[in-house]
Amino acid sequence: MAFQFGSTLRNNRVSQLQSTVWTTGAAPTLLILSGSEPANCAATQTGTLLATITLPTTFLSSSGGVTTLAGSWSVAASTTGTAGYFRILDNASVCHIQGNVTTDLVLNNTSITSGQTVTVTSFTVTDANA
Repeated sequence: MAFQFGSTLRNNRVSQLQSTVWTTGAAPTLLILSGSEPANCAATQTGTLLATITLPTTFLSSSGGVTTLAGSWSVAASTTGTAGYFRILDNASVCHIQGNVTTDLVLNNTSITSGQTVTVTSFTVTDANA
């Protein structure tokens, strides 16, 4: 039989994403990069950095075991290229979350031109049996 978790536990688990990434001192950042994502967060970052978004104080909202983006996640792109993956780093530049930019985190446009506004339109993490 599979474990079944109550909604409070599921919300607490997905809320840990924000509390782990937001550390004292400075806001976390979202990096949008070209190419394929590395094997894991500990692996060396690859590709070209296309945009860096400073995340708002409350950047996630959790309910029913699901966390979604909160606030506005957008910035002018610094470089031209095709977005392939993202990383969310704490203020010490430690990667805590990474994924692709087509299903894990969705952008308004993956074909990015320098100066273009890059906006995250969807970011959702669903906990087990939510």
